Amino acid sequence: MSRDLLVPRALLRHPERFGGTPQGDFLRGVPVFSDARLIALKPAFKTPTPSIVIPALTDAHCHLDKCHTIHRLGTVGGNLMQAIETQKRDKVNWTESDLRHRATRGLKEAQSSGCSTMRTHVDWGQDAHPPLSWSVLTELAQDTEMHVQCAALIGIDQMADPNFAATAAQHVAQRNGVLGSFIMGHAETVAGVRQAFLMAERFGLALDFHVDEGLGDFNGLEIIADIALETLTQIPILCGHAVSLMDRTAEDFARIADKLARADISICALPTTNLYLQGRTTGTPDRRGITKLQELREAGVQIVVASDNVGDAFCPTGAHDPMQALYIATLGAHLDPPLDRWLSAITTDARRALGLPPLHIETAPRHQLRLCKVSSIADLIAGRAAIVPFET
Repeated sequence: MSRDLLVPRALLRHPERFGGTPQGDFLRGVPVFSDARLIALKPAFKTPTPSIVIPALTDAHCHLDKCHTIHRLGTVGGNLMQAIETQKRDKVNWTESDLRHRATRGLKEAQSSGCSTMRTHVDWGQDAHPPLSWSVLTELAQDTEMHVQCAALIGIDQMADPNFAATAAQHVAQRNGVLGSFIMGHAETVAGVRQAFLMAERFGLALDFHVDEGLGDFNGLEIIADIALETLTQIPILCGHAVSLMDRTAEDFARIADKLARADISICALPTTNLYLQGRTTGTPDRRGITKLQELREAGVQIVVASDNVGDAFCPTGAHDPMQALYIATLGAHLDPPLDRWLSAITTDARRALGLPPLHIETAPRHQLRLCKVSSIADLIAGRAAIVPFET
């Protein structure tokens, strides 16, 4: 067992009670366990190589049905709509064995990166009944050691049809899934969002929206916030992308952010895919395709960072690794030190955004702790050490 630990204050529920010796962003000392939980630190002789301990990571947004298809897509490159069409053509290859093989690879990668929790989106298709990919991924979710949520990704215009919405939501509920939808300038956005909220309340489902995934004049995010405030719902709501906030005026942003905070809606930034697809020109882009992380947090909105697409038409590289996503967000969104304040976006706040209780270091079971053999948050985020289970 490591005898010289660095515990980030930002990941403690009550840092003032935890003991140890203050050292920058950390408390340092020898671990004290009780009932398989790290409840405190006691001062000790410092070694040359202390290790950082963190809660297990949460990947709040990925696509296991699409991952690792890049090798068979031919030439890719383009904007979001082009990526959608390219990936759609690949679905003829989505047999049970193909889906199982690729998704299993993705799950193993996430676990190796330090994850214990993740949410994968699953394309629903044109039928109200679930596709093969839904059956395969929900079965895999039950068999893995991680806690995996499957979110149905349904077009918001389809969701506007009450019969379609009710049938799909019932199937989602039968597998303890999440009701999700894609929104970007659709004609039936208001009606679709209302149906999504109705179905979520009826079947007890969390909501997850791909919303405003583009630079430009999109406003699905504000529609979601308005309906959430109108209904006074208590269901967890996570909105991914929200890239169009980059193009809103300061007045518009302040209004929307205030609504998001009051409605307790979390925003998930997805830097790999959005930086790859958004702001494309004929050469090197001169705009950042990422949401306003700093401003949202300052407005009281809970922010999350996740891996999104891995090795597919939406992102030919990527990784099922939230820490890598945070590293890219640090560069793309100018997330300045102190860097420990951003770790919650892939740990405590990420779990909360999925409707799960946050795992702080002193409340997490021992098997939900991870050890990192580096001694600074900068080295941790840069990926200079493996994130491994905390062995005692």
